[in-house]
Amino acid sequence: MKITFYGHASLGIEINNIHILVDPFISANEKASHISINNLKADYILLTHAHQDHILDAEAIAKRTGAKIVSNYEIVMHYDKLGIEGHPMNHGGSWQFDFGTVKYVNAIHTSSFPDGSYGGQPGGFIIKGEHKTIYIAGDTALTYDMKLIPNQFKLDLAILPIGDNFTMGVDDALFASELVECDKILGYHFDTFGYIKINREEAKRKFFDNDKDLMLLEIGESLEL
Repeated sequence: MKITFYGHASLGIEINNIHILVDPFISANEKASHISINNLKADYILLTHAHQDHILDAEAIAKRTGAKIVSNYEIVMHYDKLGIEGHPMNHGGSWQFDFGTVKYVNAIHTSSFPDGSYGGQPGGFIIKGEHKTIYIAGDTALTYDMKLIPNQFKLDLAILPIGDNFTMGVDDALFASELVECDKILGYHFDTFGYIKINREEAKRKFFDNDKDLMLLEIGESLEL
């Protein structure tokens, strides 16, 4: 399983030669100006919620690649009206895709489209593929629901927002890593704009001091599990 960071909360995941994009917000992110959405491969696009900084490039990429949208029912119906095929899910549900299993789990946040229309309830994803299991928290506050995850899954990686203000900050993400019982963390949703700027070295030190590994990838950088 290969995971690439495209800035903000945007990820590329490759499992068994199948390409998955998560929350593509790239073309309007100045920090990701070296990434062209026209060069990205996508068989599926997973969307955690409907905010613009998570769905901005989903329509263009889906129409170019034929990628299927996977998200909550309301988001999938929104894209269905645009002629884009999707697979609707809701909290607690799982589905076996050709790349592996996806479970849609709780997140505490809001969700609306850029025009203010209802975007369903926000969520996160647990993805199992190539004998690896990852948790993508999406935009969320710290929630005790996270403690349920290790009762069902042994995580190889937890991808957690760390930018604070709109989501968990570093301290809450550290606590979240305890709840999900995962010591290998990929931080995201930080530094894109002023509200969510962090001290990277201090963040990594806090995790290190608690015997955990906080990885902060550069935009376009990848890791392999």
